[in-house]
Amino acid sequence: MANVCSAGLDIGFASLDYVQIGILGIIQGISELLPISSTAHMRIVPAVLGWHDPGSAFSAAMQLAALVAVVSYFWRDVRQVTVGSITALRKRDYRSPSLKLGIAILVATIPIGIVGLALAPVLNACNSPLRSLTVIGYACIGMAILLALAELTARHRRTVGEMRMRDAVIVGLAQVGALIPGVSRSGSTLTAALFLNFKREEAARFSFLLGLPAIALAGFKELWHLLHAHMPMDAWLLLLFGLVVASISAFCAIWGLMKFLEKFSTWPFIIYRAALGIFLLVAVGNGFLQ
Repeated sequence: MANVCSAGLDIGFASLDYVQIGILGIIQGISELLPISSTAHMRIVPAVLGWHDPGSAFSAAMQLAALVAVVSYFWRDVRQVTVGSITALRKRDYRSPSLKLGIAILVATIPIGIVGLALAPVLNACNSPLRSLTVIGYACIGMAILLALAELTARHRRTVGEMRMRDAVIVGLAQVGALIPGVSRSGSTLTAALFLNFKREEAARFSFLLGLPAIALAGFKELWHLLHAHMPMDAWLLLLFGLVVASISAFCAIWGLMKFLEKFSTWPFIIYRAALGIFLLVAVGNGFLQ
């Protein structure tokens, strides 16, 4: 089905109903914080069920749900970084661990901020070529391979407290890959952290904390654009409903992922990503999906 556009912005979600938005909200909330790509699932599920593509604007705005979930789950860490950084600056304690982590988070956000602004016209355009199922399929397979290599080579011994500025820069650069639908922000940053020998649960924690500014910037930026898209009130109510549903499911996803990574590896996600990518390429190649 064709996308719905307003002021050149893809707002296909406005053509969906509350049941469809609720289902997509659950899927978005779960897949946004697991290393399986929320954008991929936001394209695949509607395509399989014959719904309108909800559009990149919906996916980006839904990141605010992930923001609420991450801040809620890691509230102690977030408070320590923010309050600790402010206190350290007042005391001119430039060796403060909280200040160092705060600066690292800001530094890690710079690459995706610059590239995201440059690619925004392409990413958010109606019928964007980057949102094609073929691109998503290849991205899923590519990230599955990289995550597998990280699992095979990682020593799983470092913690967030041992993070260096170099680590933040590397993970920040990896985060840029998440702009390509199918890569996954949590997947790319988790993979980079594993390559840097962080423990699995610490890599996930590192990934979530470093992603907070990027998630916030993407979400609020999209809301700003939507405010100027002259959407009807019905569309705003749909978006709000989706945010509430996605926030709840995202919190559950974080809790489940952190518990899972304390005992198990990321191989289930690797296998799932690879299978999903192969399915998409085969389905598109044989005309089952467009």
